[in-house]
Order: sequence, then structure tokens, then C-alpha cells
Amino acid sequence: MARRSTSSSTGSSASPRNRTPQPVSVRRRSFGDFVKAFFAFVALLVLVIGVPGALAVLVGWPLPSEFTPMDWLKQDVTVGTFLHILTVVVWCAWAQFTACVLVEVKAALSGVGVPGRVPGAGPSQLLARQLVAALLLVGATAASLTPGLSQLGQSLEGNQKPTVAAAQQTPGLFAQQQEQAASTAAALAEQASQAAAHADAGAGTAKGDTKYYRIQPPEGRHHDSLWEIADRHLGDGRRYKEIFQLNKDRVQPDGSRLSEASLIRPGWIMEMPGDARGGELVEMPDEAPNVSQQVQQQIHDYAKTGDHAQGGGGQQGGAGAGAGASHVSLPQQRPAPDQHQQQNRQQNSQQQNQQHAGSAQESSAFGLPQALIGAPLLAAGLLGALGRRRRHALWQSALGAVGGRRGMEPPTPTGDALDVQDALLVGADPEGVRLLDRSLRGLAASLAAESRPLPTVYAAWMSNGDLHLQLAQPSGKPPAPWQLGQDQTFWLLARSDAEQYGDTDTAAPYPGLVSLGTMDDSRLLLNLEAVPGIVSLSGREADRAAVFASVAAELATNGWSDRMTITLVGFGEDLTPLAPNRLRHLDDTEALLETMEAETRQRRGALGAAGHDSVLTGRTGPAQHTRWAPHLVLLAAQPSAEDAVKLAELAADASRLGIGYLVGTETGDLPGAAWEMEITGQGKLLAPLLGLELDAQLLPAAQQQAVVELFVQADPDQGPDGPTNTPPFLVDISEQGRPAVYARLVGPYEIIGLETPDGERSALLHEALALLLLHREGVHPRVLSSALWPRGVTDDVREALLERLRAWLGTDPDGSPRLTADASGRLTLAKSVVSDLDVLRSLYHEATQGRGVDNRAVRGRLLTDALVLVRGPLLADRPEGRYRWLTHEIVDAQLPLLVADIGLALSAFHLEKDRAEKAIEALNAAVRTAPDDERLWNELLRATHSTDDTDRLQALAADLVGRGGARGLPPRTEALLDELLPTWRGGVTAAG
Repeated sequence: MARRSTSSSTGSSASPRNRTPQPVSVRRRSFGDFVKAFFAFVALLVLVIGVPGALAVLVGWPLPSEFTPMDWLKQDVTVGTFLHILTVVVWCAWAQFTACVLVEVKAALSGVGVPGRVPGAGPSQLLARQLVAALLLVGATAASLTPGLSQLGQSLEGNQKPTVAAAQQTPGLFAQQQEQAASTAAALAEQASQAAAHADAGAGTAKGDTKYYRIQPPEGRHHDSLWEIADRHLGDGRRYKEIFQLNKDRVQPDGSRLSEASLIRPGWIMEMPGDARGGELVEMPDEAPNVSQQVQQQIHDYAKTGDHAQGGGGQQGGAGAGAGASHVSLPQQRPAPDQHQQQNRQQNSQQQNQQHAGSAQESSAFGLPQALIGAPLLAAGLLGALGRRRRHALWQSALGAVGGRRGMEPPTPTGDALDVQDALLVGADPEGVRLLDRSLRGLAASLAAESRPLPTVYAAWMSNGDLHLQLAQPSGKPPAPWQLGQDQTFWLLARSDAEQYGDTDTAAPYPGLVSLGTMDDSRLLLNLEAVPGIVSLSGREADRAAVFASVAAELATNGWSDRMTITLVGFGEDLTPLAPNRLRHLDDTEALLETMEAETRQRRGALGAAGHDSVLTGRTGPAQHTRWAPHLVLLAAQPSAEDAVKLAELAADASRLGIGYLVGTETGDLPGAAWEMEITGQGKLLAPLLGLELDAQLLPAAQQQAVVELFVQADPDQGPDGPTNTPPFLVDISEQGRPAVYARLVGPYEIIGLETPDGERSALLHEALALLLLHREGVHPRVLSSALWPRGVTDDVREALLERLRAWLGTDPDGSPRLTADASGRLTLAKSVVSDLDVLRSLYHEATQGRGVDNRAVRGRLLTDALVLVRGPLLADRPEGRYRWLTHEIVDAQLPLLVADIGLALSAFHLEKDRAEKAIEALNAAVRTAPDDERLWNELLRATHSTDDTDRLQALAADLVGRGGARGLPPRTEALLDELLPTWRGGVTAAG
């Protein structure tokens, strides 16, 4: 069931929450940094220049001038010989270290990706990396030394485009996402008041006091941003909004305009608030000796546009949008708002806040955990895995493979487990999971058909049903129906195009995608196996644990992956029941390092032997059968300094091998961390260098325990608390127990005892009643509304339906309503409202565990009556597109097993008296509802064999072989046929 779209804001409409980054302390270069840089320079000078110089002066060239191998072998081995050999080794070590220095310097200055690995250079390259980093620290910020996503799609060439409208349309791992709160009315009001205050202050200030700042070109990996400008010159990065408002939509020297606070270009001019300070600022029109005449003239011209010309800005934005639309059709998610749009957004924001407040109040009243309701992909994965586990337990029990137990009903959850199950039902979005899986596999299949490799995908954004893949680098034009997104590093698939994809046998291309949280209406999935290094997570231990549990649970149960290994270290031993084949737990970091060192070597060798550059090339084309399953490591506890260095070495080449690392840290300082994130106590996931501030997806400890309890209860090996034969609701099957309302669900849907509702609401009322009849323990109102309206519904519509449902069901003769709410708020039906499924269960229970146990005649009558009730599959005539909530139920698996048990019991009843034809009749009736139950066919063979009609038995064997198709007959059925009809193989061949 898809989740309803609810606002995640917890604040009132008058005080919107701030979605911009929290103040981040920018590390200034201290005297110690310069000292470290000096010593690093000296060390590099000594190692790169001093070593070869000393060797040349003190030892000279160690190799002989003539190549005479035989003479070498005849010469005596002297001390000089050893010195020459040692000199050669030192020369080789120097050459390797120099190569490491060159590789590290090139990577640091280019700012592209992680440094390449020099073969066999391990410690040498690590030393070179540290020395180069210390040297460059005085010329670049610490952020410039960490490979990340902050500049994806922001190359200088791309920044020269005449319009940025396309860049405003789709999300990315950029700071532009932090500005979406500016679209809310409250934030706009706040900014307007700040601008007005600035205007008032400026009215009494001389024109010569106005200050301007010119955006600086990139330095290494560092790019100017309004946040850093505000932090340097205003003392608070959060004041970047004031700079944005002063310059919004004003024409820049290159002819473009500022429309997003994160989209600024080198050479642009920014007017600064009057209290700005700093040597980089320029006061105009006063002369500034350090500013060229050209720049002075540009600032003079820019100052003339101080009225901001909002109308012109809107037109420019429209033109840009049109230009973008001619290139690629994108959803207009983030156009520059005009006044009418602002009013609409304010109203929508207030409505969303009111809905969220109502949802929060309801959640508090009924105890549903909001963390799972707001995690649709995680909820869908958990719900699907739980359903598979329960069906497996049911089949195991029916086949008598678990301690001889036979049961139809799994344990009913209670307490927190019941609340979590309801939250999963409310929040799950199986349709979203299905579309994501089909879209990714369809993309892989299309690329394979074109003999193109899979591009490296760092992240995926799901926004309003559309899917945006963020690539590590441009990879050309995507295959149809994919389109280019806001730039060459984004591939876009609209939801309408995704719905056209069908199932394909292609391997899952990006199984390492996992949800981290949401930003406004966009959900971020990070591809852990593609990270060029370690992903670090800092914050309080409890907050980190909630993130780790959410990531582990979604990876273990998601629907867009095939095989996968997830190693949990320092947490999660209790999570293994979620997916025992995927999840494994290690006790400590030492065991992890030993395991990963061996696997890293093995994967490198396997890739080399297969001739692949990375696991991505192994997931398409002829080699895709190998699947190249990812291995994702989740290390919750901070490793020691020594272990952290070893992890960094392993992670340096991990993305190519399909290995990902998510490591917790208390300090936020972790060697080899490519992407650094922080989880706050308010549930925010921050990554300032990536421009991210997400509402984090969490799985708190209490919900984690309840989820695990659901899976443990469904485990067929858990013991006497497994599936039982006692129905959740027993019906009085005597004449005195005639119900007031009787619904026939087994077969076509019919209701006896109620008038058919008029109008189009009839189908909705019927579906609601069916859901309540299948859950006699009670249904949460939010579960009911999510089942009926998977795309969401408002509270008033749901309450109106419940009122109509109460009125339709009416009251019993004593005046009590037939639809009530229990103490927990869950909706329950009166005992006077029953279904034929309730009667079917009660008849079988009474025949096998009640009066029929000691009375053969009663048992035969009850079993016969039960089999007569079976008119086909459950809700056989349900309309297409409705009753989708049945995919989360196990009743579709329970009903065939129950009918098969009834047929087997009635067959045994007749065979006791040698009534083979009656037994065959009962078995054939059961087969019509449970055609795949092997037990029925085996009993049908035995009953047919008892008639001594060989031709009839041969015909039945041929029918069975035909049903088996290419799979053939089950082994036990084949063995039974060999016993009853040794010539069956020849007869089937002749018939074929």
C-alpha cells in the first residue's frame, strides 16, 4: 500500500523549520598548519630530490657499464656487491614513492575522483598522500582534499550556459537543495522583512558605503558559495539569505541572473549588507586601487540594477525554462515563484502542516510509529519479506515438515509489534519499489543491448514519481525512454515512462542503493557500493544506531536487488532474522579487517580474470549471470586509529570491486572518509560539503525490536508458538447462530442481509467490509484508509466513509452498532457479521478438533458442508485495480491449504468405508481451488488406484505430467507412481 503524502514538518506555519545547513565551523588555517606544511615540504624535498642526489654523490651508478652476465656470475660476492644491490632497491623505492607523490598531487589539484593506486605502493602512497595533503592544506580548505559530490555537474563549462532554469528543476547532491524552504510563504516573508530592514538601513547610509563582492574562481576543489561568503564577511553563514535577496534576479556581467542561492558563477558580483567586513570587499563608487578598471565598471553597471526588476527576472526565468524544455522535458518543480504562486504555496504549506499535526496527534493517540510510516521503501521491503516468511512457515507447517505441526494461522501480533505492523501497512509503497526495480533493470537491459557499460551512479532521487540518477561523470545520451536531466550527470525517467517497463531477467544494476532521507518532496537513495571511499556518520550513538538499523533493514529486504552480503559490525546481531541469507554479524573490527582483506584480494583477482574494469561491467552483457553481488559493510562503532587507516586502504579501491563501507564515528574525523555525514538529535542528516540537509530515515530501537519480533514470530522453527489450527474467530455453526449479515468471499463476492448501496461508493464500502472481515482482530483506521486509497486521502474523506460504513452495516436488535472501535481505536465488526471464510474455518476446526473427533458421522457432515462452501478463489470477481492490499496478506495462501486439508480429510473419511468414488469426488472439488497442492494429487492417485482401473490411473498420470510441464513431476509423486503404476513412464510417452 502506498503511503500518503504527508508533510514532515513539525513546526507551525508561522514558524517554518529551517532546511538550510546548520552552522558549520569552517576550520581556519592556523600557525600549526603552516608548520606542518613546511615540514611536509621539507620531507618531500628530501625524499624526492635529496635521496637521488645523495645516491648519485655517495654511491654512484650501481649497475655495471657493460652487460656481461657470465662475468657477473664468476665474480666474487663482496661488500660492494651488497651495497650496489641495496642501492638498486633504494632507487626502486624512490621511483615508486615519486610516482605516488605525482599521482596524489595530480588528484588533489584536479579535484576529480580518488587518486589512482600505484601497484604495490600501500604504505608509500599513504605517506605521500599525507605529506601532499599537509602541504596543500595552506592553499585549500580541508574540503578540497576529500573527494565528494559537491561539484558534480558544476564544471566551469557547464556554468557558462545562458540559463539555469534546467538546473532548478531536479534535485541533486548540491547546496541548491537547501534553498527549497525559501519557496514557503513564511520563509519568503522572513526574507522580505530582512530586505525591507536592509532597505531602511540603506536609506540613511551614503552611497559610497555600499559594498560589493566578486565571486572568485575555483581553487583546487574549493568553490565559492554564498554560505562561505556570509560566514567570512558577515560572521554567520546562515545570513546567506540576505545576500541572495539583495542580488536575486539582477543582471550579472555575463548577462545571466541569480535565481538559486547555490547557483553562482565565477565573476559574478554580489551586493553585500552594510555591516559586511573583510579585505575582499570593494566599496564603490570610491576608487579601489586593487580592482581593475573593467571590474570597477562592471560594479558601477551592476549597482544601477539595484531595483531588482522582478518583472524582468520573471521573464528571464520563463525564457530559460522554455529553452530547457526544448532540450528535454522536465517537471517544473522549482520555478521562480511569483506572488500568486507564493500565496498558493502558503496555503498549501498551512494545509500540510494542519494535516501533519492531525496525523501526529492520531499517531500519538494510536501509537503508530511515524518513523516507519514516513519510510515507504523500507516499509514495503519489510512487509514483503514478512509476507514471504509467513507463507514459508505456512507451507512448512502444512507439509508437516516442522515437528509434525499443522496450522493455518500465524500468531497474531500484539503490543508494539501490532503497532509496527500497522505502520508498515500504512507506509509501504510497493508500487514505488516495483517501478524503481523495473526502471533500473530496464536501463541495464537497454545499455546491454547497445553494448554500453553501466554508468557509475552515486545517488538516485525519487521526486514526485520521477526517478533521477546522479552519475559520477557524464556518460553520453541515455537510452530511451530515459532523458538527460539538469545536466550531463543526471539521467531522468518520468513516472509515466517507468510504468511502461515490464519484468526482465537482467541482473539488478544498482543493488547498493539505500534510502537516507527526504528533502522536501524528494527522497535520496545513496549508492553505497559506488562511494569512492568510506561514508562516515557522526552524531550521538543512539541517533547513529537508528540510521544504521534503517540502512541495514532496507538493504536486507529491498526489492531492487538480487544477491547481496551485508556485514554488520558493532550492532545488529538481532537484525539477522530479517534476512538470514543476506545479513551476517561480526563481533569486532579485527574480524572485519581479516574478512575484507581476503575478499578484496579475491574480488580483484576475479575481476582481472574476467577482464572487467569494475563490477558494473560484469552486470551487463554475457557475464551478467555471475551477478557480481555487492558486499556492504556497516560498522557502527568507531574503529581505532590503526584500524581506521587499514579500512581507508581497503576502501580506496572498494567502489570498483562492489564493496561499500558505512562507518560510525564519534568525532567526525575518519581517515579515508570520502563523504562525511552527521545525524542530529532532531533527526536531520547533514552533509554540508555535499549540500545536503535531509529529514533522516530512522529505525529507532523500539521499532527495531518490534520489527524483529514480527519476523521471529513468523519463523517456522520457533517452536510451539508457530502456526496453529485455532481460527482467530469461531462462528456458531448451529441453527441458532444464524448471522445478521453474511458475506460470501470464497468465490464471487456476495452480501446477504444488507441493502446494496447506491452510487459509485458501493465498491468502496464492499472493499472496506472485506478488509474488516479478513481481520477480525481489528483494523487501524489509517490502515483501512491506506488500503482503500493507496495514493493518500484526507481525514475528512476517511471519516465520511466510516460514517457511511456504520450506517450501512446498521445495528443489532439490541441497538448495538455492528461497527465499533476498541480501546486502541481499531475498527472491529460485531459477531453478527460473518463471512463464509469464518464459517469454513469453524467447520473444519469443529470437525477435526471439536465434536467431529469422537463422532464419525458428525465429522463427515461438517467436512462435506465445508467443501460445499468453496466456490472458487478468494474474491474471484474483484475488479482490476482494487483490493491491492491483498498482496500483503497471506489469506491467498491460507485458503488453498485449508481447502486442501478439508479435501484430504473428507477423502480419508470416505476411504475408511471403501467409497473410492466419493473420495475422488472430494479431492477433485478441492483441486479446483488448490490445483498446485501436491498432497491432493498424491491422494488422488491412491484413491484412483483403489478402483483397480489401470486406464483411469494411466490417464491421471498423463494429466499430472502435462501439468508439470518442463519442470516435471515432484520427486515424491514420481516415487508414488513408480509404486502404483510401474509402467507409467512408457504409457505417458506413448500418449505424448
